[in-house]
Amino acid sequence: MKKSFYITTPIYYPSQKLHIGHAYCTTIADTIARYKRLTDHDVFFLTGSDEHGQKLQRAAQSHGLQPLEYIDPIVDSFKELWRRLDISFDDFIRTSEPRHEKVVQDFFAKLQQNGDIYKGTYSGLYCTPCESYWLERDLDEHGCCPDCHRPVEKVSEEAYFFRMSKYADRILKHIEDNPNFIVPTSRRNEMINFIKQGLEDLCVSRTTFDWGIPVPDDPKHVIYVWFDAVINYITPLINDPERMQKFWPADIHLVGKEIVRFHTIIWPCMLMAADLPLPKQIYGHGWLVIDNEKMSKSKGNVVDPIALIDEFSADALRYFLLREITLGQDGTFSRDALINRINADLANDLGNLLHRTLNMIGKFQKGIVIAPRGESDIDQSLKAMASETVENYRAMMDGLELSAAIKTVWAFVSRSNKYIDETAPWKLAKDPSKAQELANVLYNLVESLRMIAVMISPFMPSTAQKIFEQLKLDPIEQLTIGSLKAFGGFPVEHEVGKPQQLFPRIITD
Repeated sequence: MKKSFYITTPIYYPSQKLHIGHAYCTTIADTIARYKRLTDHDVFFLTGSDEHGQKLQRAAQSHGLQPLEYIDPIVDSFKELWRRLDISFDDFIRTSEPRHEKVVQDFFAKLQQNGDIYKGTYSGLYCTPCESYWLERDLDEHGCCPDCHRPVEKVSEEAYFFRMSKYADRILKHIEDNPNFIVPTSRRNEMINFIKQGLEDLCVSRTTFDWGIPVPDDPKHVIYVWFDAVINYITPLINDPERMQKFWPADIHLVGKEIVRFHTIIWPCMLMAADLPLPKQIYGHGWLVIDNEKMSKSKGNVVDPIALIDEFSADALRYFLLREITLGQDGTFSRDALINRINADLANDLGNLLHRTLNMIGKFQKGIVIAPRGESDIDQSLKAMASETVENYRAMMDGLELSAAIKTVWAFVSRSNKYIDETAPWKLAKDPSKAQELANVLYNLVESLRMIAVMISPFMPSTAQKIFEQLKLDPIEQLTIGSLKAFGGFPVEHEVGKPQQLFPRIITD
């Protein structure tokens, strides 16, 4: 029976400007999901859009539109980006959908019945851009929101509150007892310190606007957008007991570091109040920065991922983001660095390996892969590195060390290219007595390419597909981790295709 695996991205706020940060987070999640499928897991991968709140209502009004008229085309642009990036999500949740509204209202009502939600009056500070409540002590040195550093508003209104303070000791103990609950350690330490300052009860409704999910039996209140949003993670599961049992708790919530607090404190306390298991892990990834500043529309430094895909391809962008940035840390985006990676790693290393190998099999063996017999010391060295690469790759992927996994595969790509230079097949082809030695070398090269294609498939699905097509192999049969157990899985007396360019070199002035 397959093991189940559930991974989520945050549901994205529908801002008018897509940027590469959206692509980065979702590509990470997609890569992990694809790897888990490779290792024979039954995967559920969820993403979506967070569509309620005062900020969106104001944005729609400024355009003379109703909220959904404003939001729908933006959500369509997200879905188009995911299609262009080959994102293999299993469900896309919109918080404006009726299925989500029902789950949120049921969840709210359950906490009311438990006595964990009560009515009172909220007087305090609210950041509309972040949809966040703050205490005076939380503000930055200018008296602004500590996250976005924009002014906060003084708010006073009747409201419902969630007794989050009741769960302060319990969530603190859970975080301290489970070191892998919040990753990386820096985020974990931040949350521990935040809780130790004291958890207040959380205001979970608003009355000053109406774009949100109404409170059950009190529709003049709409439910706080963050209380509403995090419940999306159970919306596709909660009404299907078999599915809920199979996939909940989630294995990984992948979120940006700026929203770790909502996912590691508020959401777990809500789950505790509802008597539901907590997610196994919340992973707070870093930001993409340009000139040492986080990308944001207000700073005008956003990078359009669609334009990059149009120019360089989705797989080139995916490769760059996943290789260049260590998961959990901030990473720098640079167009020059992207071009350098394409030229060096993708065109020169991988592209040339495939092209040279297929070209030599076509030229020297009429396109037929001949069975190997015997092996040289150089052959043994290549095979040993193949085995070591697979072992290291699995350990790194299991540990979510995506950049390190790519680098270990590329070390094997480089070794395979060096193997060509060491064995010099063009010289072997001139000597009929070396025919079997030539066959051995060419077999080892196509087998290396097969293994490389399997390992890069979570990162670069389209490129892996192209390699399989040129090798004339069925990717459905190949795309399992079991196909990497031993060197020698490439079929013999098999005709390969003609080489085609994987990545053209980028010419710069």
